[in-house]
Amino acid sequence: MRQIWKSFRALYFASLMMLIGSGLLSTYLALRLAADQVDGLWVGALMAANYVGLALGGKIGHRLIGRVGHIRAYATCAGIVGAAVLGHGLVDYLPAWIFLRMIVGLGMMCQYMVIESWLNEQASPKQRGLVFSGYMIASYLGLVLGQLILVIHPQLGPELLMLVALCFTLCLVPVAMTRSIHPAPMRPAPLEPLFFMRRVPQSLTTVLSAGLIIGSFYGLAPLYAAQQGLSTEHVGMFMASCIGAGLLVQGPLGRLSDRYDRAWLIRGVAGLLVLAALPLAIFPSVPMEVLLAVGFVASLLQFSLYPLAVAFSNDHVEGERRVSLTAMLLMTYGVGASIGPLVSGVLMKMFGSNMLYAFVCFTALVLVLRIRPKAVTNLHQVEDAPLHHIAMPDSMSSSPLVVALDPRVDEQVVQDQMQTATDATEPEQPGAETEAGPERVVPSGEGVVRPVAVVDDDVTTVAQDARPDAVHDASRDVGVDRPL
Repeated sequence: MRQIWKSFRALYFASLMMLIGSGLLSTYLALRLAADQVDGLWVGALMAANYVGLALGGKIGHRLIGRVGHIRAYATCAGIVGAAVLGHGLVDYLPAWIFLRMIVGLGMMCQYMVIESWLNEQASPKQRGLVFSGYMIASYLGLVLGQLILVIHPQLGPELLMLVALCFTLCLVPVAMTRSIHPAPMRPAPLEPLFFMRRVPQSLTTVLSAGLIIGSFYGLAPLYAAQQGLSTEHVGMFMASCIGAGLLVQGPLGRLSDRYDRAWLIRGVAGLLVLAALPLAIFPSVPMEVLLAVGFVASLLQFSLYPLAVAFSNDHVEGERRVSLTAMLLMTYGVGASIGPLVSGVLMKMFGSNMLYAFVCFTALVLVLRIRPKAVTNLHQVEDAPLHHIAMPDSMSSSPLVVALDPRVDEQVVQDQMQTATDATEPEQPGAETEAGPERVVPSGEGVVRPVAVVDDDVTTVAQDARPDAVHDASRDVGVDRPL
C-alpha cells in the first residue's frame, strides 16, 4: 500500500483537496441560509442544482477533455469552480446561487473524470483494487475534513468561501506539475436504459432510492441539525460523524455482501434504516447526544444501499456490458439525488425539520416493499456470481469513468467501449500540431529511462502505463477535435 501511495499521491492529494472544498461548501451554504431564515426549499434546490451540474458535466467534460487534453481541461474547470465559489460571496441573490452551484457541480465532474482516467491509465490490473481503495479513502476523508473545518472555524463569514476556493486552487498544483502525458481521451459509455430496466429493475430501484436519500442528506442534514438547535461546530461534528460512517461501513458490508444473498441484504438494510431513522422522524426535537448516535447509525445504513445495488446488478450483467451498466447506475442515482432535496425541502418547509428523516423512512419503506428477493430468477446470473464486493463511491465523489478502476471489470472491455477510436479523429484545427516532434531520452527520476515527446515546445513524459508495450500517440493531446 505504501508503494501505491507513493505512486499516486499527487492524484490522491488533488482528490482530497477537491472533496474538502466540496464538503465544506455544501454544509456552509445550508448553514448560511439557515442563519438567514431561508426555508428548506431553497437549500434543497441548491443541492439539486449541484447534481444537475454533475450530470451535465459528464457530457461536457468528455468534449472538453477531447478538445484540449486532460491537464488543460482540469485547470480550466478548477479555475471556473474557484470563481463560482467566490461568486457566492459577491451576490446574495438565491437564483444566482443556484446557477453558481450548478457550475460548481459541472466543473467538479470534469475534474473527477480527469483524475479517474489518469488513475486507470497508470494502474496495472493487479493494483487496480488497491488504487481504487486509496481513491475511496481520499474522497471520503476529504468530505469528513471539510465538515471538521466548521468545528475549528464556526463563524459563517466569507473567509470560509475563501478557504473553499483555496482548496480548489491547491488541487491544481499536483495535476499542473505532472510530467506525464495525458491519458487517452475517453468517450461516454453507451446507455441501454430499456435493457437494464428489464435485466436489473430491482438494482435500479435501489440506486434511485439511494439517490433520493443521500442527495437529501447532503443538502438538508446541515439545515436539519441547525434547526435542532445545534451550533455551527456541532453541526460540523454531526456531518463528519455521518459521512465517516459511510467510510467505516464499507469493510463489514463487503464481507456480508460476499457471504449472503444481496437482494435479502438490500431489503434488510432498508428495513433497518426505517427503524433507525424513525426516532428522528417522529420527534420534532431530540438531544444532541441522541442526534449524533442515531444519525451515525442511520448513515451506516443509508450509505450501504448504493454499493449493495452496484454489486447486485453486476451479478446479473455480462462483463462486456458493465461499463454501460455503471453509467446507467450513476445516471439513475443522479436523477434521484436531484429530486430528493427538492421533495424533502418542500416537506421541511411545510411540516418541520423532522420531515427530512420522515422522507428517509418513507423512501426506505418503499424499497422494502419493492425489493422482492423471491422474484429474482437468476436466469441471467453470470457464472462467477456473486462477484467480489467492491465499495463504490457515489456521484458526490466520482464520475462515470470510475468503472475503469473497478477490478471486476476487464481492462480490455473498458478500453474497447470507452476509449476514443483513433480512426474517428476529425481534421485538426488550424494552427494545431498533429505530429510529435523529435523524441529524446531523459531520466525519470527513479533510475528508469522513459521516452519523451516534444509537443508545442513543452516536454512531457510518456505516462508510466502498466502495460509495457503501450505507447501513447502524442498527437491526440494537441488540440485535435474528436467526435464524442
